Amino acid sequence: MATVSSPEIHLHDLRVIKILGNGALGTVFLVHNRHSDPSAHFPFALKVVEKACPNAKTDVDRRARWEMSVLEKLTDKPDPFLPSLLGYFETEELIAWAIPFCPGGDLNVLRHRQIDRVFSVTVIRFYLAEIVCALEHLHSLGIVYRDLKPENILIQSSGHVTLTDFDLSRTLAPKSLKSLILSSEPEMFTNKPLRNRKLTRVLTFTREKKNIKLKKTKSARVSPMTRRNLSFSNGERSNSFVGTEEYMAPEVVRGDGHEFAVDWWSLGILCYEMLYGTTPFRGKNRKETFGRILMMPPKFNGKLTPLTDLITNLLEKEPTRRLGYTSGACEIKDHPFFGGLKWDLLTEMLRPPFIPSRDDVELTGNDWGGGINITEYFKKLRELPSPLDSPSRDDCEYNVSLTEF
Repeated sequence: MATVSSPEIHLHDLRVIKILGNGALGTVFLVHNRHSDPSAHFPFALKVVEKACPNAKTDVDRRARWEMSVLEKLTDKPDPFLPSLLGYFETEELIAWAIPFCPGGDLNVLRHRQIDRVFSVTVIRFYLAEIVCALEHLHSLGIVYRDLKPENILIQSSGHVTLTDFDLSRTLAPKSLKSLILSSEPEMFTNKPLRNRKLTRVLTFTREKKNIKLKKTKSARVSPMTRRNLSFSNGERSNSFVGTEEYMAPEVVRGDGHEFAVDWWSLGILCYEMLYGTTPFRGKNRKETFGRILMMPPKFNGKLTPLTDLITNLLEKEPTRRLGYTSGACEIKDHPFFGGLKWDLLTEMLRPPFIPSRDDVELTGNDWGGGINITEYFKKLRELPSPLDSPSRDDCEYNVSLTEF
């Protein structure tokens, strides 16, 4: 892996304002430089990973360095909907990197602040468009994201989105033009008319507040685990079993090998959740969830619309028939749901659906009043009982192998 060339920051220069969150890979702190920014006018997010955590079952050091290398690529080739690497530091025990702070929290928190815990179609259109652009840029760099979900979509101070957490991503060689022609079907080049689609119309949920939890239970995250060693001529594919349960594509569940189309599947899951407040295939347990992903069609309320047609095309279980498989983001941008959208003017929108205020920073974490030392924080964590002893874990990682990245 290439050496990180971004500016080095120093741990002793940083003051912690609060903890923004704890994930499967590390802890994210809101910090500021006590010397160059003593009044904390320009705080930034600092993701810190303990390199040899006794309770860690995965190769966290390797995954941390991989995420930094992705952020460096995004810094060299920036995109308005993706983060940049502001700096890093490393000690014998810790490795950390700094990225811009997003005061609006994540898309899941924002959705739960809405009436009925869902977004309007207009708001969905705005956020989906920016996410499509972010994925398009990642794919142009040969990076498949593999962990698209509301918790990984943050709201910038401008109100625009940015993706975060790239430790489950990987690089893939693109498909050749010849392989695209051989694998394509005529119907993939045009959007099917709405009248030709038959969708089951059933009531999948109620929007009554008494039946909706304030926050959904976090879906289990699956670390990369190599599956059978298959050979593909139609572009490079990964055989890793990786992702977050409710958002995993059928080809990942089956172990058939996967490529960039898995991100378009996850986009369909995300879109469905923004519309209905729940994911379409969630079961009582992991086995039932995977069974529904493989076999069950998405269910919609009411009449067919351009939005539900988009979701249906994205949630095509056969990846070669999925919207976005052949021409990537171009196919999705051409869908009728985005008709009339001026893609090149997205960043110039002055009034996105939600613009964070200074008070919104309180929603992103627990205030520690600056009274926490990062090194001491991780020392105290090591003294706590192992989370593996607990029968209930929010972010459990089932697989430990990282032989294929």
